[in-house]
Amino acid sequence: MSEKLLEEIPSLDLADFRSGDPERKAKFVQQLGEAYQNIGFIALKNHGLNDEQTQKLYSDVKAFFSLPDDVKQQYEKPELAGQRGYVSKGKEHAKGRNTGDLKEFYHVGQEVDDPNDPIGKEYPDNIWPKEVESFANTSLTTYKTLEAAGKDVLRAIALYLNLPENYFDDKVRNGNSILRPIHYYPIENPDEVPADAVRAAEHGDINLITLLMGASADGLQVKRRDGKWIPITALPDQIVVNVGDMLQRLTNGVLKSTIHRVVNPPREKMNSSRYSIPFFMHPRSEMSLAALESCVTPDNPKQQEDITAGEFLNERLIELGLKKGKSTM
Repeated sequence: MSEKLLEEIPSLDLADFRSGDPERKAKFVQQLGEAYQNIGFIALKNHGLNDEQTQKLYSDVKAFFSLPDDVKQQYEKPELAGQRGYVSKGKEHAKGRNTGDLKEFYHVGQEVDDPNDPIGKEYPDNIWPKEVESFANTSLTTYKTLEAAGKDVLRAIALYLNLPENYFDDKVRNGNSILRPIHYYPIENPDEVPADAVRAAEHGDINLITLLMGASADGLQVKRRDGKWIPITALPDQIVVNVGDMLQRLTNGVLKSTIHRVVNPPREKMNSSRYSIPFFMHPRSEMSLAALESCVTPDNPKQQEDITAGEFLNERLIELGLKKGKSTM
């Protein structure tokens, strides 16, 4: 892949993978794999979300975050380590930092409909704000749509890695995925926040893949291999899909979980809001993240010890300040 292409992330069409045309499907798989080996990000169209769904969810998200802080905090449950409901301003920080990000967010998790699947007992119930009546419906509709798109992206990844196409299917069925509406709140006086405070400090995502709905403003940047930060923008009909740390670990670094950040706007625009809604696609907690045998070679020896997805998530939540405990990583 040329360096010129890396000035912007590759754009792919999920309809090619879903088309039933072997040639179109194979081309999608190859382009996706190359992008994920190189920069770890793509823009994806025909993902299943429509304008009406997107607008409804953003309307509900804005309505919730416009509520007074003391109302929002009724939906914050610290004992859940931020896994459901509201997480208030400045609570989360990037790994290796102590300064909180300039954001607040809300977590919507998996609803397990199968009474015979014991994984349902691992997940806390979702928390719904009574002040925004349609929040549950719009959130869960979006959750299921992005989950379906994510499953197809994982099927394409499996084929690229010469695994069976359905390799990830049972591992993500009723997985611990999270839909996270984020509000990067206005700062009326920038001098009142820590000098190093940013909307989202540089980080890699924890999960297998992240599917990001279009944000309401610029600010997302990805760090290229040469150290240059490039802005990530997607067209209105696209979502951004990137590799997370779990997938990087599973593939022994073959697929790249690229560092990214959300930078502050110019000082004169710090008093404006920014919204974004990522879907963090997680597997079931028991999935092993041990490096795939095909990804361990003499030129690429095994880089990290074996760990399950649940153990890895727990360690990262501690590192991010959302959960109390001692990290071993």
